[in-house]
Amino acid sequence: MNSPLARALHSAGVGIIDVAARLDVDPKTVQRWMTGRMPYPRHRAALVRITGWQPHDLWPTLPRPTEQSAIADEVRIVYPHRSAVPTDVWARLLSRAEHEIDVLAYSALFLAEDVSVPALLRKKARSGVRVRIALGDPDGAQVASRGDEERVGAGMSVRIRTALVSLQPLAAEPGIMLRLHDTVLYNSLCRADDEMLVNSHIYGRPAAHAPVLHLKSTSDAGMVATHTESFERVWGSAKPSKL
Repeated sequence: MNSPLARALHSAGVGIIDVAARLDVDPKTVQRWMTGRMPYPRHRAALVRITGWQPHDLWPTLPRPTEQSAIADEVRIVYPHRSAVPTDVWARLLSRAEHEIDVLAYSALFLAEDVSVPALLRKKARSGVRVRIALGDPDGAQVASRGDEERVGAGMSVRIRTALVSLQPLAAEPGIMLRLHDTVLYNSLCRADDEMLVNSHIYGRPAAHAPVLHLKSTSDAGMVATHTESFERVWGSAKPSKL
């Protein structure tokens, strides 16, 4: 295996088993990458961090969009606030996932209350899609702070516990992981492979009143990659839900 990726991993002193463990994939998948198969964008970004090589050094055949066109192409639509997003957009985004679904929020109650979403997540997991859901810890300091900012006090914790009534049972499903975080969130995220809905957070206003960006990745250094890396950091510090 003399591909650029194989050489980069060798130079970094990282083996196939280690890469597979870090990226939570099968070692055979890493072997296929090293013999020429193109990794999924999220995995490409991780391999760039592991090796220290630039994306086009690892994968010379990657397209090279100009910076301006990449930014313009990545933003599909901007909604002035979450309540302006058609209700079926979230489910349609999740339904397009073939590999990964990530949800990051304080409560995501609007998703949990959509009866089609838990069933859709279960169906996707059974088809081989990895599903990760990170909600705020209802007993955490950051949830309490967010509740104070929105002037709802303990209401924020109540929303999370209500969402968990619908979402917690999913954690028993192979392929679905549910964790609780105690992190300051500047955005809530809903990602399906290389497509993402990003709900910004505004001080003193509920997330439903804040803008939403619908993004689709066009490069390994774009907005989707940045938000995905942020999710990974929160996920790494979050704890399994036992509520």
